[in-house]
Amino acid sequence: MMDKNGFRKQGHIFVDWMADYLENVERFPVKSLAKPGDIYKTLTEDPPEKGEDMDTIFADFKEIIIPGITHWQSPNFFAYFPANSSPASLLAEMLTAALGVQGMIWETSPAAAELEEKTMNWLKQMTGLPKGFEGVIQDTASTATLTAILTAREKKSDFSINEKGFGNESHRVYCSTETHSSIEKAVKIAGFGKQNLVKVKTDSQFRMDSPELEKPSNMIFPRGKPLFALWPPSAQQVPPPSTL
Repeated sequence: MMDKNGFRKQGHIFVDWMADYLENVERFPVKSLAKPGDIYKTLTEDPPEKGEDMDTIFADFKEIIIPGITHWQSPNFFAYFPANSSPASLLAEMLTAALGVQGMIWETSPAAAELEEKTMNWLKQMTGLPKGFEGVIQDTASTATLTAILTAREKKSDFSINEKGFGNESHRVYCSTETHSSIEKAVKIAGFGKQNLVKVKTDSQFRMDSPELEKPSNMIFPRGKPLFALWPPSAQQVPPPSTL
């Protein structure tokens, strides 16, 4: 068990390492040079029976973990999406980790609930959203997609599917062929079925092609299959309003 003096000592060592890392992160290879299984084989087959001292753990971190890391904080990293942290955010995470708040309801930590609410209101102002706008920030695009499809499903069915299920009724979901794979996954999870997902080809600007959407094979709505439209997540992929 680490005592408070050990915590102070290791805390200073960790912060010094983090500062050095951020200062020199561009010197690391952006993509790990490790091969599949390299890190796994380095770790012991059985779980340790006794805890190790922090010096040993930190040495393993630098010698085993760091070589297997893709350095998202590197200025040379251009894959996926931005995920950069700042020194201030790292310090903030240290404080929140020390508090260990579980912000489930107001009573579990009033400050956490009210700070979050105020910050979200600031964000609304900064992004120009209407004052009365309300919503939920999801943890990732995939859960946001699923939440949107479930919400639209219930609105389209007057909230009956959540209570009674689909019954004999089914719906169709429309997206472009360029839409993220999370759309198809969400359609399956939400109970629409892959056969009810219609992927419409795009034009030269990667927008949903209106003539394609109007083809008989896409526009036929079998009995019991009301339209459920889902536009692509990118504004650049939406057909011009005059063509809809």
